[in-house]
Amino acid sequence: MIPYDLPWWIFAIFLFVYGTVLGSFLTVCVHRLPQHLGPVEHVLPTSDGLWAGFLSDLRILWPDWKSLWAAWGSLWRNPSHCDRCQKKLMARDNLPIVGWLMRGGRCRFCLRRIPAKYPLIELANGLLFVLLYWMEIPIGWNVTIAQSCLTTSLSPATPENWFGNFPIMMVNVRFVYHLILLEALLVASLIDWDLMIIPDSVTLPPLAMGVAGAVAFGKLWLVPVWFQDSSIVRTSFYWLTGEHAPDWLSIAKPGWIGLHPQWHGLAVSLAGIVIGGGAIWGIRLIGQWALKREAMGFGDVILMGMVGAFLGWQPTLVAIFLSAFLAVFFVLVTRMLAWDREIPYGPFLSLGTLIVVLFWKWIWRRTELYFSLGPFLPLVAIFMASGLGLTLLLVRSVKELFGYSASDDDVFDEWTSADQLSHFAGETVDLQQGRWPAESWPGSLAARGQCHDNQWRHPPSSGWKQQWQRR
Repeated sequence: MIPYDLPWWIFAIFLFVYGTVLGSFLTVCVHRLPQHLGPVEHVLPTSDGLWAGFLSDLRILWPDWKSLWAAWGSLWRNPSHCDRCQKKLMARDNLPIVGWLMRGGRCRFCLRRIPAKYPLIELANGLLFVLLYWMEIPIGWNVTIAQSCLTTSLSPATPENWFGNFPIMMVNVRFVYHLILLEALLVASLIDWDLMIIPDSVTLPPLAMGVAGAVAFGKLWLVPVWFQDSSIVRTSFYWLTGEHAPDWLSIAKPGWIGLHPQWHGLAVSLAGIVIGGGAIWGIRLIGQWALKREAMGFGDVILMGMVGAFLGWQPTLVAIFLSAFLAVFFVLVTRMLAWDREIPYGPFLSLGTLIVVLFWKWIWRRTELYFSLGPFLPLVAIFMASGLGLTLLLVRSVKELFGYSASDDDVFDEWTSADQLSHFAGETVDLQQGRWPAESWPGSLAARGQCHDNQWRHPPSSGWKQQWQRR
């Protein structure tokens, strides 16, 4: 039981205020971290084969540490200032939400308009703090840890065993642990939505913190690194081989899990990194091979490796599965609204992870059976990977049947002569620029609001224009 003396609304106010303050720092991260990108983060695979694409990705697997230090150093090296006039903001201007409202959404000095996304991020982060605390930590005198959204039949039995005899402290430690993950996902999603890239400076430091927290506290995991339903495994083994299963297949969980919590925490975190990141990496390679174009950025691979470091491999795979449904639903809605924009996948991975954390108790009841297959899980993974490849090949074949090729979907950054002419025509306000002086009826200029501007640039000297000016 976890008793609390204070009413819930006091916790909610404190969490909301603290969340908005930290959200103000997150806006700085979103703005500054993408300004320091290493050259390897822009490398894209160019080969078609799976093995060649894997080797190409290995070149960008190792991070650029110099860029990482520069990115994080930029967060505290320069105080908050206006990007236009470069003047340092006053302390009251940095107040979350309130500071933006008091200034009317403009800079105090140069009156430049400040985007509304900054107070919205602060507001969303404050609400995220309240929501996560409300779902993870049961509050009241007659509640138990079993009422948390993270408690399942396989989760750590009692928080007293985590770190001494302080259950209240440890459930709050787990809340902070997951909050670090969600804050990193929020920053990564906002950057990915704007710039279509997830910098390593956003994902690698939290990934290291996830591993360190798992080792330090031991029982922050949601599901053991390995478990199996012995009855299903024995039946499947006999059906496949005609023989009785060996003794090790009759064990539901390895015994060392309870004896060595720190080592088990490390195993859960490392397995989450390898399987979570590896699943996205496999989808990236299969999509590139089947569609003949880049299907997913490498930043998504590191992103899900970070998620796996905090949650373990089973919840991470569930988050990937949910993100696919969320992305398909969003694309269908935007297509019906005629919104043509290339959409990054990182925000959907983050949203799927948030759903897993908030509703894990209910999600696990419906997915536990699939993860209890034990040694037969690799066969399921091979089957699903093969199905994904065949589905993508079918999609490409249908597109080619209707006259579309893989290159039709590519985004070309080349500036052609047609682009130059269109840009020049749209930016030219002087009708005489770049051409011989052309006689024009003044009424057409007046209709465009350019009559006086044209007279000032090209004073009339002869002809009917002088007569019109005298009138």
